[in-house]
Amino acid sequence: MAAKPFSRRTFLKAAGVTLAAATGDIFAFNDWLAKAKAAEVSKIPSICGTCSAWCGMWIYVKNGRIWKATGQKQHPASKGKLCARGHAGIMWAYNKDRITHPMKRMGDNWFEPISWDDAYSEIAAKLQKVLTDYGPQTVFYSQNAKPTSRYYMQRFMHAIGAPTIHSHHSICSTARDVANKWTTGAMATADMANAKCILFLGRSYADGISPSATANLADARERGTKVIIVDPRYSSSCILGDQWVPIRPGTDLALLLAMAHVLLEENLYDPDFIEQYTVGFDEFKKTMLSYTPEWAAGITDIPAETIRTIARDLGKNRPASCIEQGYKAPNGANYVNGTQTFRMMICINALLGNYGKNGGMKFPLNPKLGELDPKQYPVPPKPKVPRCDGVGIKGEYPLCQTSQGIPHLMPKKAMEGKAKAGFIYSFNPARNSPDPKLMVDGYKKLELLVVCDIQWSETAMAASYVLPECSFVEREDLPTGIAGGKPAVTMRCQAIDRIHSQTKPFEEIVTGLAGKMGLQKYFDFSREEVATAMLKPLKLTTEDLRQKGTIVLDGKAKELSFATESGKVELYCKAFADNGYDAVPVWQPPLANAGKNSFVLIHGKQGIMSHTATANIPGLLQIAKNYNLERIWINPAKAKRLGIKDGELVEVSSPYTSKQVRVKVTERVHPDAAFLPAGYGNLSPWLKTGYGFGINPNDFCPHRVEAISGHAMMMEVVVTIRKVGE
Repeated sequence: MAAKPFSRRTFLKAAGVTLAAATGDIFAFNDWLAKAKAAEVSKIPSICGTCSAWCGMWIYVKNGRIWKATGQKQHPASKGKLCARGHAGIMWAYNKDRITHPMKRMGDNWFEPISWDDAYSEIAAKLQKVLTDYGPQTVFYSQNAKPTSRYYMQRFMHAIGAPTIHSHHSICSTARDVANKWTTGAMATADMANAKCILFLGRSYADGISPSATANLADARERGTKVIIVDPRYSSSCILGDQWVPIRPGTDLALLLAMAHVLLEENLYDPDFIEQYTVGFDEFKKTMLSYTPEWAAGITDIPAETIRTIARDLGKNRPASCIEQGYKAPNGANYVNGTQTFRMMICINALLGNYGKNGGMKFPLNPKLGELDPKQYPVPPKPKVPRCDGVGIKGEYPLCQTSQGIPHLMPKKAMEGKAKAGFIYSFNPARNSPDPKLMVDGYKKLELLVVCDIQWSETAMAASYVLPECSFVEREDLPTGIAGGKPAVTMRCQAIDRIHSQTKPFEEIVTGLAGKMGLQKYFDFSREEVATAMLKPLKLTTEDLRQKGTIVLDGKAKELSFATESGKVELYCKAFADNGYDAVPVWQPPLANAGKNSFVLIHGKQGIMSHTATANIPGLLQIAKNYNLERIWINPAKAKRLGIKDGELVEVSSPYTSKQVRVKVTERVHPDAAFLPAGYGNLSPWLKTGYGFGINPNDFCPHRVEAISGHAMMMEVVVTIRKVGE
């Protein structure tokens, strides 16, 4: 039977009749509009969930919908400002590509809805079978950690006896973090407010945006701080610097070795700090003798005199000078020499004697949060089996941190039969790690993969079950401490009602599954009870945070100390030596080197994108389209030799794939480098907004695991570029 045509006039007529019947009056649009405009506006504190900077925000709600957002002035990361990602990310709740029901895989790209109860029952049964047949060492959990997810899922993993818990850091900052753990014991940050000279290596505040950090950099420049930026590309931060020093990709370690040589040769280091706070100086100094600026110039493409000048600028301004720490940079997760590159950064800061000094590197203060009383709320025992990623195990990855692990290794472990079941939360390793085909193929080898997310990521598309979390504006999370010069505490509060009734906050998802596993005794509490216990030592309540959002606490700097095995900065690291690694950093070349007509493919963030998750937000993607932000950058010298002009369509090829994108010909990139922004190239067809726009650097790079830290070596690949049609 054919449906009767339903016109706009028919709809308006029907609507008018319905309203008249309900109210006794005819619907008047102007009256409705006046009432809507006059509606009360609520102001709710929250934490931005668009990237991992976690800026504090105020969300304004009108008529039950999000109206706008502003930054919390008291939050250390936002200081009253939000970036474009924060303003756009609040609209994720209304995105058309959200996951709205629990889903079960039925075939390739074929999922069907399933009830929550059935999902819990089936997942629990399959997980129990894996535990019985293979043991808890074959189960892993990977996350982009949030306070709530970290708390609940760690209890769950411990309750089933599984130790393998990952963060996203092996594709971000693992090398930095491992280097800090074994060299200084903890990560210090630059005291930019008092620095006279600061050096950045591949770190761009204005691209991997933290509003406060970018503002601090601008303020430092205004005060006369000398800002030197070493990077293969002219990043967005370079406009705030005094000097851009282009460097050949992957050679930052050579630059640092030569800088140490200059500081030692010209007595520009702090002998008192070295004597009191370091070990291994004699071995370190002896090793640095051969690394002259002339030697480094031939490797880095930086003139020897420029290297000397950078070292002298730091040395003459010590201790109010430093090398700022980065994350996904040459010292993060990108090169084979990343761990030792960061060790050298730390060693140079130690030579400057800047730890604990104004203008140097300072260890942030952390608030001490409380916990539930274990006598009232049973705590599961810590697992006794080894991790399946080899982290902390002699002969595998003994120096990598168990708090981070190596999540991008799990697909290979699945192919080897060493991983059988996995849980992944708010993390998309299938797209944001090198070699997406290997990642997906490996995940599909698992007997069980459960993904919890808000949208159809590439990792979700590889899952056995997909469980939909509500977006960050639709839930309240546990309090979290903020480390800094003064510690602080903050909490995300729920701004609007859940839009999709079948989505749930993460703690409800974990608690529901735990119940089906017979583990309810470990979760016999509410999130409010946990939050109250966390805040009790601070003499604060959840209501305080619901009113104020972020509260800055009193804190006094402790006497300078280093949480290493020696209690000092380890210029010579015994733990490295004991495990077969160089105890003092030495030159280690990158794996990838550009040829006459080839490029090292480098990548990085843009201020409007965070990995690939935000490419599916319409407003942000439109900015990218309007300004051609997806293009690959190459230097005019090579472009001319290859017959390539700005804006032309080119084919980018590595031994692993070939893809097409338009080119940006610019002097803002070193001739040996081709820069590709990392936020595009969604492969999931159900991310309908971002699908098909741009290409992604991970498609060109092989799956690798660096020996010391386990990071992904994400820029160790050479590509060729040719104009399409030739």
